[in-house]
Amino acid sequence: MAVSTGVREVLARGALTVKGRMPWASNGTFLVEAVLGDARALAVYKPEQGERPLWDFPAGLWRRELAAYHLSEALGWRLVPLTMERDGPYGAGSLQQFVEADFEQHYFTLREDPRHHDAFRRLCAFDLVANNADRKSGHCLLAGDGTIWAIDNGLCFGAEPKLRTVIWDFAGEPVPAPLLEDLRGLLAGMPAPVAALLAPAEQHALLGRARALVRHGKFPRERGGRAYPWPLV
Repeated sequence: MAVSTGVREVLARGALTVKGRMPWASNGTFLVEAVLGDARALAVYKPEQGERPLWDFPAGLWRRELAAYHLSEALGWRLVPLTMERDGPYGAGSLQQFVEADFEQHYFTLREDPRHHDAFRRLCAFDLVANNADRKSGHCLLAGDGTIWAIDNGLCFGAEPKLRTVIWDFAGEPVPAPLLEDLRGLLAGMPAPVAALLAPAEQHALLGRARALVRHGKFPRERGGRAYPWPLV
């Protein structure tokens, strides 16, 4: 799923039409079509208006979706589909390029293929640093070109430890050296687009998690059942 300038422009400026509500989403999540001239693109729209209040995250989860995209881009890991802020049919929210994927596949099926392991190591490191509280198996999509994309990143970046993920297969393994080098680059300075979306305490905690992963150099082991999201898929 290449992100062309054309697609970016269509999503940023195109007129949005709601095609339907995405099934199984706990918050208001909508498939929309963006149209700009003769160009069209599908996207997933998550307005703040459609969010259920949470006791442990402030309103505006869409901003965390956007921060996850910017963090992935800053690291050069290309894990999160193109995501931007849009004022859509139901108000301000995130707009994310729709991934044409094999929806029968998810982490628990894809992990059986060693060809995907490098991508999942990268995603595992990303979720550790982002403090992802809800990395379900179904949040890992296999696109037609073989790329693994990570969606549903709204429950990230809490200042307190909240990690819940299905990706524990690499526990105890060394983090690949290129990933550690990318994280050292992050420690040189918080990317401005990420900083603009997170509270100071969340920025400080993010850098602390990155620093700890670089220092230890290994993927951590899970500690008890609370390390997993529910449902798993």
